[in-house]
Formats: sequence, C-alpha cells, structure tokens
Amino acid sequence: MPGLVLDAEETAYADVMCATARFYATDIPYQQGAGYYEDHPTFGRQWVPNHKLDARRRQQAEAEAQAQWRDRTPARVVLTSSGLRINPAGMPTTWLPFDHALLTGITVTPARHELVLSYSVCAPLLIAGPAAPWLSTAIRHLSPGTPVEEYGNN
Repeated sequence: MPGLVLDAEETAYADVMCATARFYATDIPYQQGAGYYEDHPTFGRQWVPNHKLDARRRQQAEAEAQAQWRDRTPARVVLTSSGLRINPAGMPTTWLPFDHALLTGITVTPARHELVLSYSVCAPLLIAGPAAPWLSTAIRHLSPGTPVEEYGNN
C-alpha cells in the first residue's frame, strides 16, 4: 500500500476511494452582545443592546452544534485484517485507524451505498460510495458477532 505502513501481521484486502464523515455534536462559538451606540440628546452616547439579534445568533449556534454528520471529505479507505485505515483528502501523511476490535455496530443502506460503523471509543463513521456495500460485507466477515442493521430503499 503506497503511503501506508502495515503492522507485521496485518494484511490489506482493499484500497478504495469513498466519501467519509463523522457524526458528533460540537460547541459553536457565536458573537454575543449585539447592539449599537446611540447619541441621545439627554443621556449622551450610550450602548443599546439588540436582544433579538443575540437570541437569533444563540439559536443558530445551538442548531449548528447539534449532533450531525461533520467533516465530510473524500478519503482513501484501506481495509485490513486489523481494521480500516483512512487517509482524508488533502492530508497525505495522515492515516486514521479504526480497529475491528473496537467496532460495536454496523448499519448498512445498500440502496444509498452507505455504511455507518459505530465504535466504542469515537464518533460513528460514515462511508459512502460504490465500494460501501462490498466493504460492509467484508467488515462483517472480519468482525463476526458485531450487531448489524440493514435498511432497504431509504
């Protein structure tokens, strides 16, 4: 595998390009304290807060912070005997390991060519593209006993 160093006992079974994403919530910073300065004839120059704009910014930040698919990127996905090794586009030396031993669930949607892998130590991983149905079959074979959910034409 060009660019990927495997462990001594590790065997590579596939090297494909797929779309990937992670499912998690995050904190979204937003600017508080919206308002403007007003020159009042009696009180002079004073700050007038804009509570409606603050509320709108807070609501938008809360909506963006909810758990959702993030970090969408094409990636090189290598399936090995130990797990998946993912190299996100634009990061030639970065390989993210997703070991089969930590896999807790597999969700497959063949009609959409999507595979979602759940792990005990990190956010779920979405793999999409023409290779996803084949990868789901191979991963199920390499991780017997992992719960599998399969959805039809969703």
